[in-house]
Amino acid sequence: MASALLSLILGALILLCPYLYLQYTYWKRKGIPTAAGCYPFVGHMLPVLAMRKNFPELMRKIYNDHKNSSMVGLYKAMKPILVIREPQLVKTVLQTNFSNFHDNAIEIIPEIDPLVAKNPFVSYGETWSIGRKRLTYAFSSSRLKSLFITVDGVCKKFQDYLNRRLSLNGKYEVELKYLFSKFTGEVIANAGLGIEGLCFEDKDNPMAFDQIGHSIYTPNFIEGFFITFLSLFPNWNRLARVKFVPKELEEIFKTIVQKNLESRRKESAPRNDFLQLMMDLEKSGEKLDLEAVTAHAFSFYNDGYQSSSITLVYIGYHLAANQDVQDRVRNEVKTVIEKHGGVLTYEGLKEMTYMDQVISESQRCSVGVGTMHKLCTEQFHLEGSDGLKYHAKPGTEIIIPVYALQTDPKYWPDPETFDPERFSEEGKKNNEKYTFLPFGEGPRMCVGMRMALLQMKACVATLLKDYKIELSPKTKLPLKISPVFFTPLPVGGLWVNITKL
Repeated sequence: MASALLSLILGALILLCPYLYLQYTYWKRKGIPTAAGCYPFVGHMLPVLAMRKNFPELMRKIYNDHKNSSMVGLYKAMKPILVIREPQLVKTVLQTNFSNFHDNAIEIIPEIDPLVAKNPFVSYGETWSIGRKRLTYAFSSSRLKSLFITVDGVCKKFQDYLNRRLSLNGKYEVELKYLFSKFTGEVIANAGLGIEGLCFEDKDNPMAFDQIGHSIYTPNFIEGFFITFLSLFPNWNRLARVKFVPKELEEIFKTIVQKNLESRRKESAPRNDFLQLMMDLEKSGEKLDLEAVTAHAFSFYNDGYQSSSITLVYIGYHLAANQDVQDRVRNEVKTVIEKHGGVLTYEGLKEMTYMDQVISESQRCSVGVGTMHKLCTEQFHLEGSDGLKYHAKPGTEIIIPVYALQTDPKYWPDPETFDPERFSEEGKKNNEKYTFLPFGEGPRMCVGMRMALLQMKACVATLLKDYKIELSPKTKLPLKISPVFFTPLPVGGLWVNITKL
């Protein structure tokens, strides 16, 4: 029996070897350089699956190992995928020939995660087109101005919270993700749904918007492994059927949206929040069912809570580590606020141009989204400046290594140095286009960019106007980024001490 089983296994391996050889020589046959470190069945993904590197760090290593190539081939399990290294190729994929690469190569199964599947970042076709149109309407300049009224209310809650913490002993030591999640969570609740987020209570409330987000975005090691695995190999989720968003959170959002819609249809006075903008669309004749409104509200939550809080974490870190920069931003904030009668205004935020430079430089150094994944939807001939050519067919995944491009010394001299002058009016003239992609580029550029910048600038202005932030000894330097696929935060967190000026 044992010998028969052994013979069967050996026979299977003998038959399998030619198949594996053909799979893993695809890029060699196409004349494209192949990254080192390929293993049977997992391809180049072993460091990510073993939780030694996160995906953007792996792509950065592959990028740096092929300095003389415009493109590099690698394998995700047995699937060939292409990394493009040149800004002109990035422009081709994101902008010039968008119609050939209009989908993001991130698969969310609608029947498993219906709310996430309608997010414009992962949706495609008509669902993407409709969703983007609605969110573009919601985030127009005139509507952002009305949303600022609500954001300003959150700023006052934030300030009250800090004052209460500082009243205890004059110093507040806090982890930045914990702190800024409270701010973005409250913004989402107030400016998104018109309800109290409960984020700034003296004791953490399990139903607060920052706490319910914690369950999704702070997985433990085992959860992180499974999420990483299913993010890399989404087809397995058709069998595993693991939800990225817990069922309880889906139900919370559906209940909140349904109750709000019912009560507001009986009210005459409009409100300054995202849900009101969706209702205005409905009044203009566009049909919006409960599921669609809930999905858009969840997109507002998902993007505004997590992405903005991570960006704020690194802005806070760089300000704490560079006191001269912090002082200059503070002076700008105070000058602008004084100019506008001593209050923070929508117009005043737009005048804080040095703060814009600091935010951009922080996004360059410490990326929230380290890679972009595009899908070839119509065959196209890619050609690099070095003569490398690849005929991409529908279904080909193209990776844009954002983190690598934004820290490449070829485009950013002394890239490890935090220097906001790179984004001054004069400095921007030297920046290579398509090497700075914090919100993407082209028709699929992040539709919530202006809302994200609005809430982040309001938060930073509120913090620096009256407080000083300094790094705490609890912050482990140099920073080591978490290996979890979608959590680009340092192991151990970023801790600061906040004191009153």
